[in-house]
Amino acid sequence: MFPLLALLFLVVPFLELFVIIKVGQAVGAGWTVGVLVLVSIVGAWMVKREGVGVLRRARARIRAGEVPGNELTDGVFILFAGALLLTPGFLTDMLGILLLVPPVRAGMRRAATRSYRRRRGRRRTQQW
Repeated sequence: MFPLLALLFLVVPFLELFVIIKVGQAVGAGWTVGVLVLVSIVGAWMVKREGVGVLRRARARIRAGEVPGNELTDGVFILFAGALLLTPGFLTDMLGILLLVPPVRAGMRRAATRSYRRRRGRRRTQQW
């Protein structure tokens, strides 16, 4: 877990700075800042739209007497996407926007579910 956190907190900011500098050199500082601000504004709108949709679907599943598992997972991904979009940089913005696209989120949800089941299965076999 520590190597992953080290990667996130040390390597990603340097990569973001590198990309911002390269984009700034190519198109100018004003355009670079403008695009970053525009992506943040559009991303905030997308987070709100997707979040409201997930909340609506979760409420419908609860009213139907079902557990809104997929909707809860989607909500976590949308929350993470919002955090990524608040972080200045092109790489985090791209990942944040990708997490807001429903088919991409569904694929991530399937991968997370498989990973969770695999870890849960390993834990059960270790207990016996």
